[in-house]
Amino acid sequence: MPAAASDSDQTLVWPPTDSNVRERLREQPPSAKLVAIILGQNTEMTQTELVEETLLPRRTVHHALDKLEEHSLVQSRSSVVDARKRIYSLRSECGP
Repeated sequence: MPAAASDSDQTLVWPPTDSNVRERLREQPPSAKLVAIILGQNTEMTQTELVEETLLPRRTVHHALDKLEEHSLVQSRSSVVDARKRIYSLRSECGP
């Protein structure tokens, strides 16, 4: 299922077609897979947005993001609006 276009009009594709990315995702717990799917449908999200979208507990989403970052599937950056918040997105290799 295709994802929404980002601010730069780049459309993410889900599921990823790269076999290496698919294998790394396959090894993840179900919560991390769900977070990756949601990020695949949205360009960037905060942890709070992911909690709201996935209906998972905050701690579970935090653990899922840690696992995805550990396996280089997700990247994060500080929010320009609120430096206390992190913005998460799939790495470019997980997209088209």
